[in-house]
Amino acid sequence: MVDTKRLLIGAVAFWASLVLVSEVFAQTEVIEKRQKVMKQQSADVKAIKAAGESKDFATVETKAKDLVETSSKIPGVFPKGSTKGKTKATAAIWEKRDEFEAAAKNLNKAAGELAAAAKSKDEAAVGTKVKAVSDACGSCHKAFRADKYSE
Repeated sequence: MVDTKRLLIGAVAFWASLVLVSEVFAQTEVIEKRQKVMKQQSADVKAIKAAGESKDFATVETKAKDLVETSSKIPGVFPKGSTKGKTKATAAIWEKRDEFEAAAKNLNKAAGELAAAAKSKDEAAVGTKVKAVSDACGSCHKAFRADKYSE
């Protein structure tokens, strides 16, 4: 005869492990999505700096507009509880959520102003706005990003 108690314990353990595994995969997916957004932003900033040096204002404008788009996604790719896995996100993101969202808006604003300066081909303004974008990225990283991955 089948031991009902052991069967029940086995079933509960099996379902609990499935829940745990699905949570780990969900965390990994969220972290990978946000890393993709952040890597795209990094590539855009590098392209902006190179294009700015060569006075390629069309590329600066295009990449700045790309930053406007991706910076608006920042709060959404850091949902509450997405701290498990290979991430440099610090707890401050969720502890100081208003400051984190303000930092994302600051980048969004700086990128929009850079796009406008590039569109007008104002070399001095582009230089100033490139620095503002770089400062916005750096200040957010300083406040909300660890130097090493959490794993």
